Formats: sequence, structure tokens, C-alpha cells
Amino acid sequence: MPKIFSSSARPAAAPDRTAGSRPEAAVSLSSVTKVYGRGAATVHALRGVSVDIPRGSFTAVMGPSGSGKSTFLHCAAGLDRPTGGTVTLGGSELTGLDETRLTRLRRDRIGFVFQAFNLMPSLTVLQNITLPLRLAGRRPDRAWLAEIVERVGLADRTGHRPAELSGGQQQRVAVARALVTRPEVVFGDEPTGALDTVTAKEVLGLLRQTVDELGQTVVMVTHDPVAASYADTVLFLADGALADALTAPTAELVADRMSRLGAWA
Repeated sequence: MPKIFSSSARPAAAPDRTAGSRPEAAVSLSSVTKVYGRGAATVHALRGVSVDIPRGSFTAVMGPSGSGKSTFLHCAAGLDRPTGGTVTLGGSELTGLDETRLTRLRRDRIGFVFQAFNLMPSLTVLQNITLPLRLAGRRPDRAWLAEIVERVGLADRTGHRPAELSGGQQQRVAVARALVTRPEVVFGDEPTGALDTVTAKEVLGLLRQTVDELGQTVVMVTHDPVAASYADTVLFLADGALADALTAPTAELVADRMSRLGAWA
């Protein structure tokens, strides 16, 4: 499970899971703070968050509205810069990179799946999937591309455009696009929020499969206890701080913990 540490004491880096200790971290946040505004309008979105997320794991991030979960994801994924503390992806400290290098890192080493799909309507399924590679000036690995297209169940839809697909199929395109660069981490921001229950379960099962069969690391923000139950671990945020972590979650356990976050301290 993700290791949560106080801001004052943090163990040294540990070897990966083959060494018989805790798994190597894919993403590490150390004493991360994020403050918006000034004076009376100051908002402390994150308050000294420290956590290691292991490679090859599925982590869900939950919390009530305003708890800081979206800010957590944005800082962890290099979409926003923390006010204080450090974020490390593999051996790269994101907080020390300029915007050009940060953009390159996000493009090459991070995958994103958003609630709104964010597909290009004029491009085919295959063109949408390979867009990150085209932007990076890279040619796709044909074997890998064929595998992920097959895994997401779109082998017979590669020539279609988004408007010709269902919502679930569009989100599968987004998942394939996130995987095509072989990213170190896939971040999902409410990836099933716009889907019906049955389709959401299909997409969540697909994300679970990428972890179990491909060794992918997935970090997903969600408000849904059922979605969170697909993860290995659920991190709970409250008032910008990590309140708790739950391993082997069920929807019932997650819902119960969420109901008590108001008194987490």
C-alpha cells in the first residue's frame, strides 16, 4: 500500500519489491503544500502531504468536496507546481524542472485519463491513440500498439471517429492513448464520472487489468466508493491532509470511511 509519512520523518529510499522490502515508489510526495490566494482569500489546498505510491499498484484518492484530491493529482502529475515540498516521479524531481522539461516529462512518462475523454473529433480512433507519439515526433511500436488496441476492445473500431463511438468506447480510446507511450504512471481524474454504471465497471476492469497484467501504475481520483473498490489502496484526504489509507477496499468499507472523514483528526 502507499506509505504515508509525517512531514518531519521520512525513511530513506527502499529497494524494489524483488528485494523483499516495500516496493519502489513510482511517485513520491514529500511535505507537499499548495496555497492559493493571499490574505483573507488564502486557501490551503494541500497541507504537508507525504506519500509513496508503489510501482505496479492501483491507488484511488478520495475525499469530500474541497478536500484537495484534484490538487493532489495535479501536483503529483506535474500539472501544477506545489507551493512547498517535493514531488518525484521515478528518479526525477518534478519541482526542480523548468516548464519545457516538465512538459516533455509529462508527454513521455505520464498518461492521463480524464472524465471528459478529451479526444480530437476530427481524428480516427487510431490517430487519437497515437497522438502523443506524433506530438513527440516518435513512431509507434506496432506490436505494442496492436496489443493495447486489442486489450481495450477497439480492434474493429480503429478507423471510426469519436462521434461514431459510445461514451464507454471513447473512454477506452482515452485509456489506450494514455498507455501508448508506456508511461510510468497513468493518472485518472474521475475517469468514469461521465459513464453509466455498466460502462464504468468495464472501464474500471480495464484499468485493473493494466495493473495486474501489464504492471502499470494507476492513480485515480474518484468520488465513487464502487470505483475505489477496484484499487489496491484508497487514500483519504480531508482539509488538504492525508487522513487515512485503506487496503483491500470494498465499496462498503470505503463508503463507511468517507462518512466519517469530517472527524478524521
